[in-house]
Amino acid sequence: MAAHQKRALVTGGAGLIGSHIVDLLIREGWTVRILDNLEPNTHRHGKPAWVNPKAEFVQGEVQDYGTMRAALEDIDVVWHEAAYGGYMPEMAKYVLVNSFGTAQLLEIIRDHKLPVKKVIVASSQAVYSEGAALCPEHGHVVPLIRPVEQLRAGDFDVHCPACGEATTSIATPESTPGGGETVYALTKVDQEKLVLLWGKQTGIPTVALRYSCTYGPRQSLFNPYTGVIAIFCTRLLNGKPPVMYEDGGQTRDLCFVEDIARANLLVAETDKLDGLPVNVGSGRATSVRDLAGIIAKGLGLGIEPLARGEFRPGEIRSLISDISRIRTIGYEPQVTLEQGIARYLEWIATQGPITDYFGEIEAGLRTKGIVQSVQS
Repeated sequence: MAAHQKRALVTGGAGLIGSHIVDLLIREGWTVRILDNLEPNTHRHGKPAWVNPKAEFVQGEVQDYGTMRAALEDIDVVWHEAAYGGYMPEMAKYVLVNSFGTAQLLEIIRDHKLPVKKVIVASSQAVYSEGAALCPEHGHVVPLIRPVEQLRAGDFDVHCPACGEATTSIATPESTPGGGETVYALTKVDQEKLVLLWGKQTGIPTVALRYSCTYGPRQSLFNPYTGVIAIFCTRLLNGKPPVMYEDGGQTRDLCFVEDIARANLLVAETDKLDGLPVNVGSGRATSVRDLAGIIAKGLGLGIEPLARGEFRPGEIRSLISDISRIRTIGYEPQVTLEQGIARYLEWIATQGPITDYFGEIEAGLRTKGIVQSVQS
């Protein structure tokens, strides 16, 4: 008798991470259904050409009960990647799509006794308030979020919560307390906790993957609120300097999208990490200023990045993911930042004229207090 062909639902399956998960699953012999609403901020021209034709595609909202109920029919594993993302001013939409949409998905599986065998949810490093740090006197500490008053004064350092001394960033393990310091981050905390709690209650295995900053081909060039690499690229390609907040010394763990997709398949195929939040990243820190330099060099441009004395309240200063937990199931990042940027730039070169959408929305970010200025 032939083995049962595994069936996956990938919500957000037209997006950057979701579409790469879809491709990998199809290569591995899975049957895949995509549910995606083709959010105009991300998919300005509708359904993108990269959506895998071998997957069943359903356009709809995750928060719509009937749509979600139908999408979950005959599914073995759910990859819940759909979320409203970025630094956007809407509060209610974040909660509706991310928090409510996730809660309802879980209720449908439970109440209809659907034979789903695992739920993997896309969480984020944004659930950490600030990355772990090392104080010269107190060792490993968990810093508090930097107060707006401190940032307004032009002090961007992360200070020890015990003595106030400046700290240095170290790898952040999953045990680090978080909280979510933006509305997006708050809803990511919701999604993660809802899924893991529900898994304990129902006995259905669940995993929450805390993605690092993910980039690569298919990262939206239309969304000016999300994806530092995409935003820097669109600025540079229009002859404009990348805009850095603070002093550009913030560090990010930047992970290539194919590495993230592989991590998703690995956690589906083992029970070792069930019930846990799991960091997925490169384990390497890169400053925003260095990143701007790598991209400019890749494009053959000598445009220096610009720091204008602005900051975003609630932004994490430094975060390197401690990826030792996911390494226990064989995960290892395979694409270096330099290789990944080169591949992203190759892809951008095939995308026709590139518009700088970031410039259009900057004033609105300031008006709503999402971007603020250092007081001289």
